[in-house]
Amino acid sequence: MSHHGSSGNPRTVRDVVFVDGVRTPFGRAGEKGIYAGTRADDLMVKCIRDLLRRNPSLPPERVDEVSVAATTQTGDQGLTLGRSAALLAGLPRTVPGFAIDRMCAGAMTAVTTTASGIGFGAYDVVIAGGVEHMGNHPMGSGADPNPRFMSERLVDPAALNMGNTAENLHDRFPAITKERTDAYAVASQDKLAAAYGKGQIQPDLVPVATLKPEQGWALNSVDEPPRPGTTMADLAALRTPFRAHGRVTAGNAAGLNDGATAALLASSDAAAELGLPVKMRLVSYAYAGVEPEVMGIGPVPATEKALKNAGLGIEDIGLFEINEAFAVQVLSFLDHFGISDHDPRVNRYGGAIAVGHPLASSGVRLMNQLARQFEEDPTVRYGITTMCVGLGMGATVIWENPHHPDYNTAAESGPESVTEGAAA
Repeated sequence: MSHHGSSGNPRTVRDVVFVDGVRTPFGRAGEKGIYAGTRADDLMVKCIRDLLRRNPSLPPERVDEVSVAATTQTGDQGLTLGRSAALLAGLPRTVPGFAIDRMCAGAMTAVTTTASGIGFGAYDVVIAGGVEHMGNHPMGSGADPNPRFMSERLVDPAALNMGNTAENLHDRFPAITKERTDAYAVASQDKLAAAYGKGQIQPDLVPVATLKPEQGWALNSVDEPPRPGTTMADLAALRTPFRAHGRVTAGNAAGLNDGATAALLASSDAAAELGLPVKMRLVSYAYAGVEPEVMGIGPVPATEKALKNAGLGIEDIGLFEINEAFAVQVLSFLDHFGISDHDPRVNRYGGAIAVGHPLASSGVRLMNQLARQFEEDPTVRYGITTMCVGLGMGATVIWENPHHPDYNTAAESGPESVTEGAAA
C-alpha cells in the first residue's frame, strides 16, 4: 500500500498497534443502576486516567489526539467529548480532541479514524474510545428524524426501532428460531461467568466510585447486567415486546446500559520508542451499509469487505468478537459463513447479551477481549471485532496477534495490509 509520488518521495503507510484498552464496569441504565447520578463524561475521564496510569512510560504530552464517541451528543455527552474529557482527565492543554458518532460502532470508528491518522503519519499515539449513559440519555432522546424517512418511504418504519429490525431478521432467516437464540443467550451468560471465574475480564476494568443519596459511596468493580445461571426455561417465560408471539426478548438481546471504554493506539515505531506493549496489530477495517430494516445483517458485508482488503479468507480468522446486540444478529452472521452456533472461536468470554451494550462504547470492549484471548492463545494469528450499527450498517476490524510465531514476518510478506508499505 505504499504510494510513490512522481517526485520520487514515497509515502509509506505505517503499522498501527493496539497498546492497551480499559473500560468501566457496565451498569444497568435507569435510576436503580450503579451509574444513576453519575455523569457520562466522568466515566470517560476514569478510562483515560487509567490508561495513562497503566502505561507510565508514555509522557502525556505525546498523546496526539483524543477521539471519544457517543450516540446521543447532548448534556453530559455533548461539548466535543474528546476535547472536554482530555481536559478533565488532566492531559496537557496541547492535546486536541474531537467527538464522533456512528451509533453502536462509535468507539470502533474512533479507533479506525485515529488509526488511519497514525498510518498516514499525522499521529504517533492516540486515545480512542466511547461512552454511553443510556440512563441519562435513552436511545433516540432528543432526536428528530426527518419526516421524509416515513413520508417518502426511504426506510421501513421498523428501521427506527432496533427490536423490530431484529424481528425482521428472524423473518428473513426462518432457520433462526427463538429456541436457537435463547440457547445462544444462555451460552453467552455461561461463558461470561466462566471468564469472570478465571479472572479474564477483571484486568481491564477500571473501578468507579459512585455516590448515591440514600446509599452513600460505593466502589463498582464488576459488571452489573450479567445474569449467571440463566436457563432456557427462564428465557422461555419472557415476553416479546416488539411483536405479539415474536422471538426477540430482553433475554436474547443486550440490555440498556451505561459505560465507557478507551484504547491506546500507536505506530509500531512509537510503541517501540516509548516502551509500550503491543497487544494487537491492525490489519484492515471496513464499514458497509445494508437495508436499515435488517440492520443486524450489517457485519456480513463489512466482514467480507475487510477480509478482501486484507487478502484473507474467513477460514484465516481464529477468533471472533461479535457484538451481541441481538442473538439473531450473531446467528445470521455465523450461518452466512458456515460457522456453528457453539464454535469455540466465537465470543469466548461471552458477549453483550450478558455483559451489556452501552452503544458507542462497545467497540473497544470487543478489542479488549480479543487482545486478552490473543495473549492466551498464540496459535491464533488473526481475529476480528465486528458489530451491527443502527440505520443499517456493519463495522469490522481485523487484527493480528503479536504472540503468533509468524508475526514478525508480517511486514515482509503476508496479506496486503497496512504493513505493505513499511519496508518500501
